[in-house]
Amino acid sequence: QVQLVESGGGLVQDGGSLRLSCVASGSAFYIDDMAWYRQAPGTQRELVARVTSGGSTDYAGSVQGRFTISRDNAKNTVYLLMDSLKPEDTAVYYCNVRARRLLSRLYNNYWGQGTQVTVSS
Repeated sequence: QVQLVESGGGLVQDGGSLRLSCVASGSAFYIDDMAWYRQAPGTQRELVARVTSGGSTDYAGSVQGRFTISRDNAKNTVYLLMDSLKPEDTAVYYCNVRARRLLSRLYNNYWGQGTQVTVSS
């Protein structure tokens, strides 16, 4: 099993910045893609940004140019730097990791518990 612990959420004003962190822990596993999703009340969970094991990134159109995803493989950590935040970015943000045990070929998706981001206007 892989456990994910997120941090960095909070309340920020329109135009402000926040950085989310997510640390993955467990024994003898390999991490492939790492990503951030978000879910606002009454909406479906949506992909915000993803970074592959090779460092390639992709973003939702609504955050392109404002958010930056990065990862530190040595620390099994993924970050999401959010700049120029808008009220519509308000949501619970979830860390997601695609990983497998070292002796297995089967990948599983793991989710963090979520961290609230609130942007006030």
